[in-house]
Amino acid sequence: MYEVLLALLAGFIVGVLFSAIKLPIPAPPVLSGVMGIVGVYLGAIAYRWIIEHFFTSL
Repeated sequence: MYEVLLALLAGFIVGVLFSAIKLPIPAPPVLSGVMGIVGVYLGAIAYRWIIEHFFTSL
């Protein structure tokens, strides 16, 4: 949970800084873009699970 809060704080600070210097935020501006990032993360987790459960030697 600590890492999640640190990531949220870092993201908030980056958002403020980018807005202050009038740059576009370095993140997808719509929910579908955010869900794409979540999908990439979940895909990486699924890959590790599949490899561990189906392709490890006994």
